[in-house]
Amino acid sequence: MKKQVLISGASFAGLTLAYWLNKVGYGVTIVELGNDLRTGGSPIDVRGEALDIAREMGIYDQIKANEFVHTDEIVDAKDQTLVRFAINTLPEYLGDIEIHRGDLVKIIYDIIPKDEVEIIFNNSIAALTQHEDHVAVSFEKGGDKTYDLVFGADGTHSVVRKLVFGPEDDFKKFLGVYFAFAAADHIQTGRTKSTGIVYRELGKQAVIFQFKDAANAILVFRAPKLTWNHRDREQPRQILKDHFGANTNWKLPEILDAMLVADDLYFDEACQIKMSSWTKGRVGLIGDAAYAPSFFTGMGTSLAMQGAKLLTKELQINKDHQIAFEKYNIGFRPFVESVQARVDASLKVQLPETEEDLQASFAAWSNDQ
Repeated sequence: MKKQVLISGASFAGLTLAYWLNKVGYGVTIVELGNDLRTGGSPIDVRGEALDIAREMGIYDQIKANEFVHTDEIVDAKDQTLVRFAINTLPEYLGDIEIHRGDLVKIIYDIIPKDEVEIIFNNSIAALTQHEDHVAVSFEKGGDKTYDLVFGADGTHSVVRKLVFGPEDDFKKFLGVYFAFAAADHIQTGRTKSTGIVYRELGKQAVIFQFKDAANAILVFRAPKLTWNHRDREQPRQILKDHFGANTNWKLPEILDAMLVADDLYFDEACQIKMSSWTKGRVGLIGDAAYAPSFFTGMGTSLAMQGAKLLTKELQINKDHQIAFEKYNIGFRPFVESVQARVDASLKVQLPETEEDLQASFAAWSNDQ
């Protein structure tokens, strides 16, 4: 009889884990809070070993076919180009693939056999009770069920982590940065649709990513810890007004106006998740729920895919899930920590705090051309 597992979250970590666990013989159920897949957001990167995993999954060619190839420009307050570069051609990015978030989610989702993997949308886990030989789960929309194992792949604000491991603040390292993004199709940039435009000043950065027939605007800024509720839809709009409302440089007024009325506004704090163990009893965490590196590293998606494959491998080799969990914790930790350590250098470039660092951030790209 198949062991039954529940995965909370239907993004890169959860979908990849579901694919591999089903492939090695587990009965898999995914529960996702959203009404459907979350396909919005800015382009993301697939790098290194994650590309090898994509090949094993048979989706590398699809990912490559949907690659987001673009040039980028850093502009000044008057929209004059300071630096122009193609990130895909830079030595440190050669071989990596940038792809729109929604495209990759759909690619992975489509290869999951729906007649074998149960996917429940518009629901979430309300309670977990661990027993010696199973986990009892209660769902928000009612109903109880038992599983052999439960996995939290539900992002930085993981419900599973909170229920099993404790409050988010116990594991969160705040980076002193907040960010927001929303659709900005109506903002005219005067550039081609394959150009990303970056405006940067001390402690702030604004980006317009143009791709296909759409565009996203992103605002990023340094700030001390703010009191806000990530489930509050209106509070972030006031925070953005407080930090950008008086700024008339570049296209900041247009971006701010778009965000203040956007139905799809996404706002959050930049942070990392750091835990001494990603497993407890019969429950494990994966992806951002376990070791969010922050988007400044460009490695969140790749870590999610690699972690899913490694965890599955250990569960396949070791019939005792405790041994598998221990090997997952020990084996993946050095790489995770090396990725998380990259964030300071990236923050210094993208959100410089001194005029010297600001000018150096422009020169860094100029030297790579």
